[in-house]
Amino acid sequence: MAASFEAAKAPALRVAILDYGMGNLHSVKRKLERFGVRPQLTTDPDELLRADRLVLPGVGHFGKAMEHLVTMGMVPALHEAVTVRKTPILGICLGMQLFARRSEEGGAEGLGLIDADVVRLAINSSRLKVPHMGWNSVCAARASPLLEGVTRETEFYFMHAYHLVCRDSGDVLCETDYGCRFTSVVERGNLYGVQFHPEKSHEAGEVLLRNFLYI
Repeated sequence: MAASFEAAKAPALRVAILDYGMGNLHSVKRKLERFGVRPQLTTDPDELLRADRLVLPGVGHFGKAMEHLVTMGMVPALHEAVTVRKTPILGICLGMQLFARRSEEGGAEGLGLIDADVVRLAINSSRLKVPHMGWNSVCAARASPLLEGVTRETEFYFMHAYHLVCRDSGDVLCETDYGCRFTSVVERGNLYGVQFHPEKSHEAGEVLLRNFLYI
């Protein structure tokens, strides 16, 4: 019954994927389309305010990403949608890092949606390389609808050199071990972020994206 209800509900969901020139936009779009939604790639701040779900993907340099968001006039709309209208948002990889106040990468200011900084992975091992690239698991600090169907054996695909350091441990939903423990999933109210790439994580990624749609 739940599956048929969700299938009927999906086309009505307005999902906006922020197109600011950095991210696996079409891969994310194709994954979301598998659930019957019709996500829109958008450069229009007004579209963010009309959406039921927001996705902020990202690959590349933190400072350049923020420059693009500022130039496009996306930042005020993002704050309005997320902090005032409480629209659920999913940040992916660099997209999650942009939630932070500041990053070591370029010494740039972030969106400030979460009390955190972004720092480079500090790995003291000749066996482990930076960037962290490949499959790894996540260890949940607590239960969450975002993680329904995700276990300790579930692996996601990572590709990053920087990670989020939260000042409030309550914002940390999952950690991952790669020579050190780092935050791999955050949750704060309607704000969700993942350091891995669900669009590259096959079935596990589809499970997580589906969960986000129906939170």
